[in-house]
Amino acid sequence: MELELVWFVLTLCTAGAIAGITSGLFGNGGGFVVVPALSIVFPFFTPESDELVKVAIGTSLASIVVSSARSVIAHKARGAVDFEVLKSWAIWLVLGVVGGVLIANVTSSAGLTVVFAAGVLLYSVYFLFPNYVVRPGMYFSMPTGIGKAVLAFVLGGFSALLGIGGGTPTVITMVMCRRTMQQAVATAAGVGFLIGLPGAIGFLFMKHPETASLPVGTIGYINIPALIAISIGSIMTAPIGASMAHSFSELMLKRLFGIYLVIVSAAMFIKAF
Repeated sequence: MELELVWFVLTLCTAGAIAGITSGLFGNGGGFVVVPALSIVFPFFTPESDELVKVAIGTSLASIVVSSARSVIAHKARGAVDFEVLKSWAIWLVLGVVGGVLIANVTSSAGLTVVFAAGVLLYSVYFLFPNYVVRPGMYFSMPTGIGKAVLAFVLGGFSALLGIGGGTPTVITMVMCRRTMQQAVATAAGVGFLIGLPGAIGFLFMKHPETASLPVGTIGYINIPALIAISIGSIMTAPIGASMAHSFSELMLKRLFGIYLVIVSAAMFIKAF
């Protein structure tokens, strides 16, 4: 049992470290790493349960609060965060998250797994073919009015269902609106915080069946030991990802991450069916 506990902690610290790097590098909050990692690890320490996917998503959202905050601090030191965008999007993001949490509460675990798999596959297109999604020379203005409200609301709701920080659509939007990649990634980390905090609160107070078999240390749908282990890893590595975002061309890293997302999507589809 002690050896299993050590393996559990080391695995989640590693997942947190990878999530921290991706949060700083891509502004995506790290949920694409954390949710699959928890879905794989939890069944080794507790009987298989339909509720484990919700625990993975809830814990991921809570970990995003930590990794995104650390990433924002690292990017803020370089003056890259657009706080005006964060302020104007905040209310719509939070309302979207509330809607996403309400949907998650009444959706089966299999349904959430399929949503996650489909969402991950959709996001992989951007990482595999970034130059086709964000076409050179194709520029727009930052959305305003109803367009901004709809974009932020949908982004918040969809991200809450997947347990992610919503960084990828934010990055795509800002780059297509003539913002630098560094500023887009930095601001996307802030969006992750605005999504992760209300999302984590929602999953914390979400009720689960009394007969549900959940991992030890789970409150609501957030596993505290996993959250601590993942947070330790992400706090240490988020500045590394932020530094990489300002120092290197990430095209190859994006494509490698895209391949990872395709693999994760396939595994989650298999798990669902």
